[in-house]
Amino acid sequence: MPQIVRFGVAMEKDLLLKFDRLIAKKGYVNRSEALRDLVRDNLVEEEWKTGEKETVGTVTIVYSHHVRELADTLTELQHKFHQEVISCMHVHLDAHNCLEVLAVRGKPARIKNIADLLIATKGVKHGKLVMTAKEV
Repeated sequence: MPQIVRFGVAMEKDLLLKFDRLIAKKGYVNRSEALRDLVRDNLVEEEWKTGEKETVGTVTIVYSHHVRELADTLTELQHKFHQEVISCMHVHLDAHNCLEVLAVRGKPARIKNIADLLIATKGVKHGKLVMTAKEV
């Protein structure tokens, strides 16, 4: 188990009150857990911006399956990047729209490039890359 180090943090009273309301709303049991998550989130974000370590994430896209050859194009892109696209879930949202969630793994710049290609594909209505890391 990692060693815990205690340290003090000073901030304005109003800022602390807002922070306490936020962490209560999110269900944190104490400030320490909330601060640890904030630090981890920033470390992951920094790794995605500048890092070379293998990272993981998801690409979520929504598209109309009525757009000619769109499903084939998306599948072709996923196969082209088969080393990075490690899993895909396809959901029929309604009679016209589909949702795909792709689990991705690789170097941050390459994952961002793949997500950009998928999201920018003609016919994709919305998309988002969510990043995380295996280790923080």
